[in-house]
Amino acid sequence: MNRIFQYTITKENLPCTVGEFLKSKEFSRQIIIQLKKTQKGILVNNEWAYVRTPLKVNDIVTIRLLEEAPSEHIVPVALPLDIVYEDEDILLVNKPADMPVHPSINNYDNTLANGIAHYYQVQGETFVFRCINRLDRDTTGLLIIAKNALSASILSNQMKAREIHRTYLAVVSGIPKKEADTITAPIARKENSAIERCVDFINGERAVTNYQVVASKEDYSLLKLSLETGRTHQIRVHAKYMGNPLLGDYLYNPDFSRIQRVALHSYSLSFIHPLTGQPMKFSAPLPEDMASLF
Repeated sequence: MNRIFQYTITKENLPCTVGEFLKSKEFSRQIIIQLKKTQKGILVNNEWAYVRTPLKVNDIVTIRLLEEAPSEHIVPVALPLDIVYEDEDILLVNKPADMPVHPSINNYDNTLANGIAHYYQVQGETFVFRCINRLDRDTTGLLIIAKNALSASILSNQMKAREIHRTYLAVVSGIPKKEADTITAPIARKENSAIERCVDFINGERAVTNYQVVASKEDYSLLKLSLETGRTHQIRVHAKYMGNPLLGDYLYNPDFSRIQRVALHSYSLSFIHPLTGQPMKFSAPLPEDMASLF
């Protein structure tokens, strides 16, 4: 996936060198190193330039991000993809249940990465898989994929700064005592387990989840949740901690009487577009297995 960026230098940018200007645009150190190795990777007024080259008003800086090799160990496989949005820099997909995001030892050719690799292979594009947010295998909903190294760098910085806002929908057992609340309970790895997490007020890391009851029926409820932190299994652990574990949660509530997988859906995402600076907001409706419960 190749991308060319062009910038016109203004008074507000100066004084600076090419390297300093690129850092101000969130080009990572790794990207700048790659640009230095790329033929015509950095041009100023159509002339090859060093990162130490000083810039002046009205200079035209052209950057060529070229990727000739696809991600290693990702086999292109024709898999169903629900593409919500796509432009030159980002791709948003609505991930189905029972689809891992990345290949692993036991999931070599059935992942989202395999499907996206095939999607771009058909178009004749070289693609490096860069998924910004993460979802467990059985969790459905929205994922952001960066289509080039710069959009990945900027979105990763947004993620670290908690500037990518995520809202989830979950079906939980029972009816919470409060219609809306904030759960503040630190989370740690459960002793003697490589996978499970638990609330641990001594060794845990800060974890904060906000929830609101959307609907209740019989002995289960639909919650809308937003995260102030991003701990592994945070929603699942906090739901169990407050006495309302997620339906179908094989780790924390293995009750599959109503749904065959963890009832969790990444419902909406809002963020600033990494290149245009425009606010972006997307949502994906509840999948059928969760929606049918209500």
